[in-house]
Order: sequence, then structure tokens, then C-alpha cells
Amino acid sequence: MGNFLESQTNQGSVLRVAANEDQFGEHRGLGVSEITFKVTSKDGKDVFIIENTFHQKGGPAKHLHYDQEEWFYAVEGEFHLEVGKETFRLTPGNSVLAPRKVPHVWAYTGNTRGRILIVFMPAGKMEAFFREVTKANAMPPQDPELWRLHGMELLGPPLKV
Repeated sequence: MGNFLESQTNQGSVLRVAANEDQFGEHRGLGVSEITFKVTSKDGKDVFIIENTFHQKGGPAKHLHYDQEEWFYAVEGEFHLEVGKETFRLTPGNSVLAPRKVPHVWAYTGNTRGRILIVFMPAGKMEAFFREVTKANAMPPQDPELWRLHGMELLGPPLKV
């Protein structure tokens, strides 16, 4: 069956991605974590869903998305999020929606392994962003132009964890 199965129904395509697998069978590292693409968008207008699996504490720099809502769903471990002026502690089963144009920052703060599903609506340029930044197997660099090119604004450092 492989990493994924795509089949046609009368209503459209069905996509199945196996546990711990990437839709394309590729490996993508971010230093403190690995991401797998679960659902991608052909034209950037649909959703883009990733699973981020952490083996140590950390997370991205503070930023905002010009055109995407970003939804976080904790699967395993503990995460800390700041969205606007609100702070949240996510444990398995909890979720938070960060609206577009609202500053947010988040990090894995647990002690073992952490997993979080992240949905970008619409996908925009997020797949291209992750393809670019995972080439270095490190958290995305704090390069304002890189973030701007992918529809985001870099606003500050990552959370201290």
C-alpha cells in the first residue's frame, strides 16, 4: 500500500496517509522536530495539514500570517501557545485557532515526545515555506524576507522553553 493511497470516488479523490508517514514519502526535519505532510493543496486554495513530531523542546519564532488561519491540535505531549494577548497550554485533545493577521508563537514544552497537527486554511505558500526551511534541518531562520515571501511577517524570537 505504501505511504499513501489515493483513489477516486463519485465525489472526488480519497487520500489516506499511513501513521508516521508523509504524503510523498519524504523526510523533513526542523532540528527539534520532524514534519510530515498529511494533506497538500494543488493550488494553495485548499487546506494544508502537517503533523509535527518533537523530540526536544522548541518552536518557531513569533509571526503572523497575512492570509491563513492556523489551527493547532495537540496529539501527544504539552505545548504552550500565545495568540494575540492570550496564552494557552495544550495537552492531548486540546486545540486553538490562530486567526489570520494575529501575532502568535508556540513551542513544545513537554519532556518526552510531542505531536501536534497543524492546519493552514487556505494553504497559501505554506507548503513551499516548509519545503524550503526543512532543507537545513533547523527551525526556520529569523530572516524577515523569507517569511514575507511566504505570506507571513516575522515579529520576534521563539518562546523561551
